[in-house]
Amino acid sequence: MPENKKAQNEQPEVVWNDSNMKSLYVNATNVVGGREEIMMLLGLNQAWSMGQGKVNVDIAERVVMTPYTAKRLAIMLAATLKAYEAKFGPVDIGVAKATAKKA
Repeated sequence: MPENKKAQNEQPEVVWNDSNMKSLYVNATNVVGGREEIMMLLGLNQAWSMGQGKVNVDIAERVVMTPYTAKRLAIMLAATLKAYEAKFGPVDIGVAKATAKKA
Protein backbone atom coordinates (compact mmCIF):
# COMPACT_ATOMS: atom_id res chain seq x y z
CA MET A 1 0.00 0.00 0.00
CA PRO A 2 1.45 3.42 -0.87
CA GLU A 3 2.62 5.36 2.18
CA ASN A 4 0.27 8.34 1.56
CA LYS A 5 -2.80 6.00 1.32
CA LYS A 6 -1.82 4.32 4.58
CA ALA A 7 -1.41 7.69 6.32
CA GLN A 8 -4.90 8.82 5.26
CA ASN A 9 -6.54 5.79 6.92
CA GLU A 10 -4.64 5.91 10.21
CA GLN A 11 -5.47 8.13 13.16
CA PRO A 12 -2.59 10.37 14.20
CA GLU A 13 -0.90 9.77 17.52
CA VAL A 14 -2.00 12.40 20.03
CA VAL A 15 0.68 13.57 22.45
CA TRP A 16 -0.69 15.49 25.44
CA ASN A 17 1.74 18.21 26.54
CA ASP A 18 1.03 19.14 30.16
CA SER A 19 3.99 21.46 30.71
CA ASN A 20 1.70 24.55 30.85
CA MET A 21 -1.28 22.83 32.45
CA LYS A 22 -3.18 24.46 35.30
CA SER A 23 -5.75 22.78 37.51
CA LEU A 24 -9.08 24.37 38.33
CA TYR A 25 -11.66 23.15 40.83
CA VAL A 26 -15.28 23.94 39.97
CA ASN A 27 -18.53 23.00 41.66
CA ALA A 28 -20.92 25.01 39.51
CA THR A 29 -21.45 24.89 35.76
CA ASN A 30 -23.76 26.31 33.14
CA VAL A 31 -23.94 25.57 29.43
CA VAL A 32 -25.46 27.77 26.74
CA GLY A 33 -25.28 27.49 23.00
CA GLY A 34 -26.19 28.79 19.62
CA ARG A 35 -26.00 27.45 16.11
CA GLU A 36 -22.22 27.70 15.77
CA GLU A 37 -20.84 27.45 19.30
CA ILE A 38 -21.45 25.98 22.72
CA MET A 39 -20.25 27.88 25.77
CA MET A 40 -19.57 26.21 29.10
CA LEU A 41 -19.18 28.43 32.17
CA LEU A 42 -17.18 26.97 35.06
CA GLY A 43 -17.32 28.52 38.49
CA LEU A 44 -17.15 28.20 42.22
CA ASN A 45 -20.20 28.38 44.47
CA GLN A 46 -19.08 29.32 47.95
CA ALA A 47 -22.53 29.13 49.55
CA TRP A 48 -22.44 27.52 52.96
CA SER A 49 -26.17 27.09 53.45
CA MET A 50 -28.59 25.22 51.18
CA GLY A 51 -31.49 27.47 52.28
CA GLN A 52 -30.08 30.67 50.81
CA GLY A 53 -32.41 32.71 48.61
CA LYS A 54 -29.55 33.87 46.39
CA VAL A 55 -26.32 32.08 45.49
CA ASN A 56 -23.36 33.85 43.93
CA VAL A 57 -21.08 31.87 41.64
CA ASP A 58 -17.64 33.26 40.78
CA ILE A 59 -17.02 32.35 37.14
CA ALA A 60 -13.47 31.11 36.77
CA GLU A 61 -13.38 30.03 33.13
CA ARG A 62 -15.46 30.14 29.97
CA VAL A 63 -14.90 27.32 27.50
CA VAL A 64 -16.17 27.96 23.96
CA MET A 65 -16.32 25.07 21.48
CA THR A 66 -18.00 23.95 18.31
CA PRO A 67 -21.10 21.73 18.57
CA TYR A 68 -18.99 18.86 17.22
CA THR A 69 -16.41 19.24 19.99
CA ALA A 70 -19.22 19.60 22.56
CA LYS A 71 -20.79 16.35 21.37
CA ARG A 72 -17.47 14.50 21.61
CA LEU A 73 -17.02 15.92 25.12
CA ALA A 74 -20.54 14.80 26.10
CA ILE A 75 -19.84 11.26 24.86
CA MET A 76 -16.52 11.09 26.71
CA LEU A 77 -18.07 12.44 29.93
CA ALA A 78 -20.95 9.95 29.72
CA ALA A 79 -18.55 7.03 29.22
CA THR A 80 -16.32 8.18 32.09
CA LEU A 81 -19.30 8.57 34.46
CA LYS A 82 -20.66 5.17 33.44
CA ALA A 83 -17.33 3.55 34.31
CA TYR A 84 -17.16 5.51 37.58
CA GLU A 85 -20.67 4.40 38.60
CA ALA A 86 -19.91 0.79 37.69
CA LYS A 87 -16.97 0.89 40.08
CA PHE A 88 -18.25 3.14 42.90
CA GLY A 89 -22.06 3.14 42.58
CA PRO A 90 -24.59 5.67 41.31
CA VAL A 91 -23.98 9.40 41.55
CA ASP A 92 -27.29 10.84 42.74
CA ILE A 93 -27.66 14.54 41.93
CA GLY A 94 -31.37 14.63 42.75
CA VAL A 95 -32.63 15.26 39.23
CA ALA A 96 -34.81 12.14 39.00
CA LYS A 97 -36.32 12.86 42.42
CA ALA A 98 -37.16 16.45 41.48
CA THR A 99 -38.77 15.29 38.22
CA ALA A 100 -40.78 12.59 40.01
CA LYS A 101 -42.17 15.12 42.52
CA LYS A 102 -43.56 17.31 39.74
CA ALA A 103 -45.47 14.40 38.16
